[in-house]
Amino acid sequence: MNRRIQGIVHGRTIEIGEDLGIPDGEQVEVIVSFAGNKRPWGQGILSSAGALADSWTEEDDQILEEIYQDRKRTSRRDSPNELPAGQ
Repeated sequence: MNRRIQGIVHGRTIEIGEDLGIPDGEQVEVIVSFAGNKRPWGQGILSSAGALADSWTEEDDQILEEIYQDRKRTSRRDSPNELPAGQ
């Protein structure tokens, strides 16, 4: 029998939130994966916002602006066989 259930760790003990239906004393195999704190989408970025505020410089702003402007430029190159517009 395989089931996915959740529990809470207390030191070396995991407290299961439901009755497993297995007799006391039976040997079981346990695979543990960290469920983590399930925060709403976007909370991670909000909690890290401002992390670099103390070390941010005007040069950093300029670098980001250059990246932004570069991304706005078209990445499509004209074919060598195409004539420029108006010719």
